[in-house]
Amino acid sequence: MQSAIVFGGLCVLWFIGTSMPPFGWFLSFIVIPPLSAVLWLLLMFKAYQGERFKLPYVGDIADERS
Repeated sequence: MQSAIVFGGLCVLWFIGTSMPPFGWFLSFIVIPPLSAVLWLLLMFKAYQGERFKLPYVGDIADERS
């Protein structure tokens, strides 16, 4: 659930950012892709280790919903 919320939110930010030049383009093409990659690798690494890992704010929302 945490992953769906995080990457769903980043996807929405990306779509909104692409419609707002030039700051939105900077956000969509320079900030969001590396942020997504780092979060993806971190969360996969923690899951592979079997560790329960909660991101701030999003982890609490995911716990409430599941």
